[in-house]
Amino acid sequence: MSLARDMDLLRQVPLLAEFPDEQLRLLAFSAENVSYRDGEVLFSEGERADGGLVVATGKVAMEGADDAVLDTFGPGSLLGETALLVETRRPARAVAQGPTEVIRIRRALFKRMLQEFPDIAERLFEARAAAFRQTAGALARVGTVLERIERDDQALRAERRRADREPDAD
Repeated sequence: MSLARDMDLLRQVPLLAEFPDEQLRLLAFSAENVSYRDGEVLFSEGERADGGLVVATGKVAMEGADDAVLDTFGPGSLLGETALLVETRRPARAVAQGPTEVIRIRRALFKRMLQEFPDIAERLFEARAAAFRQTAGALARVGTVLERIERDDQALRAERRRADREPDAD
């Protein structure tokens, strides 16, 4: 792939969309292009993740333990966003569906880039913080609903116990 094409592809990734051209060029130049054949495994579930993969061409299927396809990703998709930031393990197996090319971005490269360009790190931090706040808000609403269900369930059980103890009025 050409450097310009790689940059255009990386710009499609929401995590990287705000990177200035200079930093995208550096990232594209330093990343590794890897090709896979149909059915070839990109990574396995539980494997140590050392970075992220941006699908350049083709498709990648994420498969669960029973080989069921959980989701499919095409060009511009970032697999392993968390692995760009912290050490983690792959949550599923990734398999190429047809000839597939990816841009492999190692965590060490990404972290070095954030260290050298703190303004990018700050924007990334703010975007992640906003996403976490949104997730926390959604989880709080779910928690409120679950608490209501639990209270209703407890009240229903107490009512049933009272009904079981009372003799029939017939």
